Amino acid sequence: MLPVTVMLLVLLLLFVASISLLFFLPSKYLKAPLLLRRPHPPGPKGLPLIGNLHQFDPLKTHIYFFELSKNYGPLVYLKLGLVPTIVVSSPKLAKEVLKTQDQVFCSRPTFVSLQKMSYDGLNLAFAPYNECYKEMRKVCVTHLFSSKRVQSFSWIRKEEVSRMIRIISSLSSESKLVDLSALLLSLPNAIICRIGFGKNYNDDEILKSRFQGLLRETQDTSTTFFLADYFSYMGWVDKMSGASSKLEKVCKVLDEFYQELIDQHLDSYKQKSYQEQDIIDVLLQLRQEQKLPFNLTLDHIKGILFDLFVAGTDTSAATMGWAMTELMKNPHVMRKVQEEVRIMFKEQKSSNTLIQEEQLHSLTYLKAVVKETLRLHPPVPLLIPRQTMQECTLGGYQIKRGTLVYINAWATGRDPESWENPEIFMPERFIGRTVDYKGFDFELIPFGAGRRGCPGMVLGVTTIELALANLLCFFDWELPTLMKREDIDMDFAPGITILKKNALCLKATKVIGLE
Repeated sequence: MLPVTVMLLVLLLLFVASISLLFFLPSKYLKAPLLLRRPHPPGPKGLPLIGNLHQFDPLKTHIYFFELSKNYGPLVYLKLGLVPTIVVSSPKLAKEVLKTQDQVFCSRPTFVSLQKMSYDGLNLAFAPYNECYKEMRKVCVTHLFSSKRVQSFSWIRKEEVSRMIRIISSLSSESKLVDLSALLLSLPNAIICRIGFGKNYNDDEILKSRFQGLLRETQDTSTTFFLADYFSYMGWVDKMSGASSKLEKVCKVLDEFYQELIDQHLDSYKQKSYQEQDIIDVLLQLRQEQKLPFNLTLDHIKGILFDLFVAGTDTSAATMGWAMTELMKNPHVMRKVQEEVRIMFKEQKSSNTLIQEEQLHSLTYLKAVVKETLRLHPPVPLLIPRQTMQECTLGGYQIKRGTLVYINAWATGRDPESWENPEIFMPERFIGRTVDYKGFDFELIPFGAGRRGCPGMVLGVTTIELALANLLCFFDWELPTLMKREDIDMDFAPGITILKKNALCLKATKVIGLE
């Protein structure tokens, strides 16, 4: 983050400059007829030039936006420096943005840090909407995250979940507390390392430490405030503050890591079977075959690896962590979902010692628990921001080309017109109801929708359901001694992905008769 003193000084100077400017502007500009002014949605008043930049906590932006929607309605206008911005907080308007006018709203802003780390938008998540993006999405949907490809990774998910269960069993036998937050964060890291890079995360302490360090640096840098994002002519301040040089260093280290991984695959990817291929293997094979309608470069491949870093790890961990937190706060739901998974396991048990992926389809209530968790705790509460590609009308207001667009998935999941008792964790609301998270029901959009919907959704949800099913089947969970349900905090850590701030540490008791 930019040092607070530097930030405050710059904002103060901009404010003074803007006030001075008012005295020198010709009166004709200050008294322009109202009919000539383009209407925009309601929103809080900002200061001249800096707009609303000073008004909200960047660590809790989704909550601030939600509170604004209560005062100004589901479409709120802000001015972040020189950037016109709107915030969408209702399913109806989200549908307009993500479906009806998707082609108008489907580009991305060119934020300094994300553009640099994504090789100038050669990835998927942060690329502007253009021909390159369209082709890269086809590659991801067809070759990387298709149902067939996700299924080919099932043995990896099974091994890593089995490893987690063994660790918990060992801690349980020694009557030690289980740091569930740490285990649930390690699980997707291990899976992504294996399916993405062909590396065994848990058997290589050097890789594990390096991966964790790079992941932290990537996340920190992704959320760093750059003045140039809101004042195009203020890039020099980012250089003076050290933010630009830090970004350069992080990108250099990441690039070296990606290149090292790619180099390790160059001599082996041609000899691997479909089941053995990781994502780097697939991309190198596509590059070598040259059958794509564009030139797939190493920078494209590195851009996809950046996506795996940002979107493939913390998001799954966050959902699993919040699910277990809500279950501990709602023991009647815990009992109900445990009963479902245990009955299913006993009825279908063969020689398997774990619940298998092919058994998940019958766990209706578990799936409802996952949906309810995603409703109340979307891992990315503000979907990755969009940018309008042309002038348009939304909610009766004129929206300029180049407007920054935030969709508050955290707010749509709490919309009282869509959800009864929206603040209550109640999975039953999904039983017998067709509402799903796949991008067709806009009151539940944790993975976005339309042209920018998350292509890795199936991979993420499969991991979440498999891990939770086995955690709930084979262990009873209790709070530490003297701790009550009311003591369980719901604080979250800062970042693009909303992880639980304080570790969830629980006592696990292995259920006899299910081994």
